[in-house]
Amino acid sequence: MYSYKIYLHKEVEGGFTVSVPALPGCITYGEDVDEALIMAKEAIELYIEELKERGEVIPDDRDTLEYSLNLDIA
Repeated sequence: MYSYKIYLHKEVEGGFTVSVPALPGCITYGEDVDEALIMAKEAIELYIEELKERGEVIPDDRDTLEYSLNLDIA
């Protein structure tokens, strides 16, 4: 079981670009949040499959802590 944090970036022209920080270059897109999540899962699975075929280590975010800081700077 692998765990990944994903970022959904709302695009000006519509839809969402999804990136997976633990997997460099793993980026996809969806017309809405639901599609973006489906596409992210597929992109991650393909990325992992490629790493396995190459015999490379499969990184994930199990040991990553995440915080969000909101700053009100005048």
